[in-house]
Amino acid sequence: MGGGQQQQQQLQQLSQELEEIDQEIEAKEAEIEDFRDEKAGVDDAIEAIDTLDDGDTVQLPLGGGAYVRAEVDDMDEIIVGLGGGYAAEQESDDAVDALETKQDSLDDRISGVQGEISELEEESAQIEQRAQQMQQQMQQQQMQQMQDMQGEGDGE
Repeated sequence: MGGGQQQQQQLQQLSQELEEIDQEIEAKEAEIEDFRDEKAGVDDAIEAIDTLDDGDTVQLPLGGGAYVRAEVDDMDEIIVGLGGGYAAEQESDDAVDALETKQDSLDDRISGVQGEISELEEESAQIEQRAQQMQQQMQQQQMQQMQDMQGEGDGE
């Protein structure tokens, strides 16, 4: 009977591993969603650079959901975030190039995280298969024990 208890503990451990993998997959999916949101913001910036002209009126975000109307003074020079809290003033064509490079980087990061998710899903499938095999073994052992007990009862 000790073997059955050990198998039950192993099943519980596998179940816990599956739960941890599911949580990790959820976190990675949220990470991908953040990258996609950032990419949408980059898309919006590129579109704005391509469509805005000097003298156009825009709504400038102040933070906290507050905006102010502002007139575009100079579309020839765009300030682009470089990362790490740094930014640089660039001509509009160079700014678009920098933003497109950022898009490519985000695409690469999304692909990388999707690859990690695929590996986790594969690991999860392997663990599920092991758990199913263990459950089948336990059922077979229980059936064998029942047959053995019936056979002992018939012999008396």
